[in-house]
Amino acid sequence: MSSTDPKEELKSDPGEPSKNELKKRAKAVEKERKAAEKAARAAEQQRERDEAEEREARLDFAAEFYGNLPLNQSQTRTVVIRARVHTLRAQGNKMVFINLRQRTDSVQAILSVEDGKVSKFMAKWASGLSDESIVLVQGIVQKSPEEIKSATIKDVELKITRVHLISGIDGRKPDAQFNRVLLDTRLNNRVVDLRTQTNQAIFKLQSAIGTFFKEYLDSQGFMEIHSPKLQGAATESGASVFKVNYFKGNAFLAQSPQLAKQMAIAADFERVYEIGPVFRAEDSNTHRHLTEFIGLDLEMTIEEHYHEVVELLDGLFKHLFKNLKEKYKKEIDVVGSQFPAEEFKWKDETLKLTFSQAVDLLVEDGVDRAALDDINTENEKRLGRIVKAKYDTDYFIIDKFPMDLRPFYTMPDPNDPLLSNSYDFFMRGEEILSGAQRIHEPALLAEKMQSKGVDPNSMKGYLDAFRMGCAPHGGGGIGLERVLMLFLKLNNIRRASLFPRDPKRLEP
Repeated sequence: MSSTDPKEELKSDPGEPSKNELKKRAKAVEKERKAAEKAARAAEQQRERDEAEEREARLDFAAEFYGNLPLNQSQTRTVVIRARVHTLRAQGNKMVFINLRQRTDSVQAILSVEDGKVSKFMAKWASGLSDESIVLVQGIVQKSPEEIKSATIKDVELKITRVHLISGIDGRKPDAQFNRVLLDTRLNNRVVDLRTQTNQAIFKLQSAIGTFFKEYLDSQGFMEIHSPKLQGAATESGASVFKVNYFKGNAFLAQSPQLAKQMAIAADFERVYEIGPVFRAEDSNTHRHLTEFIGLDLEMTIEEHYHEVVELLDGLFKHLFKNLKEKYKKEIDVVGSQFPAEEFKWKDETLKLTFSQAVDLLVEDGVDRAALDDINTENEKRLGRIVKAKYDTDYFIIDKFPMDLRPFYTMPDPNDPLLSNSYDFFMRGEEILSGAQRIHEPALLAEKMQSKGVDPNSMKGYLDAFRMGCAPHGGGGIGLERVLMLFLKLNNIRRASLFPRDPKRLEP
């Protein structure tokens, strides 16, 4: 009996697959399964992508910003403005009235649920906007059915279609009666105060004065200069200048550009002007004094007589007054609504008085002559009232002041050494310019310095400017804020200063 190997028997059976064949078949089945799963996953991912694209196409957030425009049949005209919320009043939960303000102008805007494009949620949100917030508003301009008394634009209003908050405030409502707030409170919160329509108009007028000053002097052959505000010595008296530390020594803040102007004339500039800060260390807490203000200064050569300077200055002021009245009536009216005042008056032929004539007018009005060695502030105002009643003008000039009342560089009168070739200009009874012919001869200048208690050696650089020869010259200095205050009759110079500085205020 023979024995048979089982492996040989398996191999020899042609009806059954081998183990290797089975493995190959299993791998092929698995491969097909994985391929089918991969294809199914890819199909599912493609379906999801297709659905996402379809959803995105339906929800295109930019759909309104591109594509075909609707037929233009002049349906509406819209405007977009950025403005402050001046006042806001909600009428129920369906309508909001917003007074929008830009500088001196305001317009009424209406947001109404009944328009169909405004939801209750939108109206509720808008009703919560704080006064003084900055908003971006889009809307349709439409004629108002009646005059709008609460806005400067009275015949049209804005129907709001969109409104967005750009910058808000902390939610506290500013005082609606801000015009009743004390001046100190206003100045302590100056940024908010400056937003008012009155202040927007005031400082537009201030800018205009500077523009007209430059315009007139440029037309008269003047050149603008920029002088230093740090000086090694006081220009007039040490009592009225600010002393500051300067490295290992001291310096003084310029009381005026007086020295620089005169040295520019000695340098043959002939006609110069400057607009710049002036510092006065006077402890004067009055309605018309500041420790820092903007000076409008000029200096010019003289051909024959210092009245050439007076006449040019007179022409300058009339140019200012005329252009303010003609080109800025709207702003003057805005200020006048809060600070009512008689219209400022001047004459084509300016009233000119000598100091002696001015004193006589005051004496005739009952002032003791013995008290009139100088015309103080009270008597200046009194003189202004006398002149207004007698000559119907708010603007006049006084000439020939006593020498004792003027700075050391003032030229004496050739016929009376007690008088000087000096002058002041007045608006509504208050001085707004002080000027004179200057001493251009160095020996006389040194003599006058000593008589006023100023050591000539302390101002050697200034005196040296005249030792090489200098033409006769004169000029004047104007306080910008004071002109603005008196033209508008604001009654306090701090209202005419952006951020006023006085003995008690250095902030904001």
